Amino acid sequence: MDLTSYAEWAVRLANDPAPPPDLMRLRDELAAVFDAAGDDRAVAELLNALLVRYPVRPQLSDHDGHGWHLHLAEDPAATAVMGLAAVVAELGVDRLGRCREPHCGQAFLDTSSNRSRRYCSARCASRANVAAFRARRKNVS
Repeated sequence: MDLTSYAEWAVRLANDPAPPPDLMRLRDELAAVFDAAGDDRAVAELLNALLVRYPVRPQLSDHDGHGWHLHLAEDPAATAVMGLAAVVAELGVDRLGRCREPHCGQAFLDTSSNRSRRYCSARCASRANVAAFRARRKNVS
């Protein structure tokens, strides 16, 4: 079972400035996980606490002619937490990040093969590169 899509849901929720009222607490809890990125033990402790608070209930499903396969129960909190925990377990804590563009700070998952992602989007990467270019040009003049 690929849980990356569930982890991406966790990222979207952590970045949501106005989640549904019933998901506000979870948004803040997920944001805290990304804020702790770089501290493996802190991330693990936060995710373990969330896994207890939002238990996952897997179910067998055979929808859309795909045969029997596992789905996580339709609890958005449990699926987001489980997806994020699975990514950390499979790929490592260093795959969680915050955008390094000074005016952004959005959470992201680094799914690149060389663990090189530093920005949440191509837009932020471009903005940071243009700013760095302009700063270099200004210093040369």
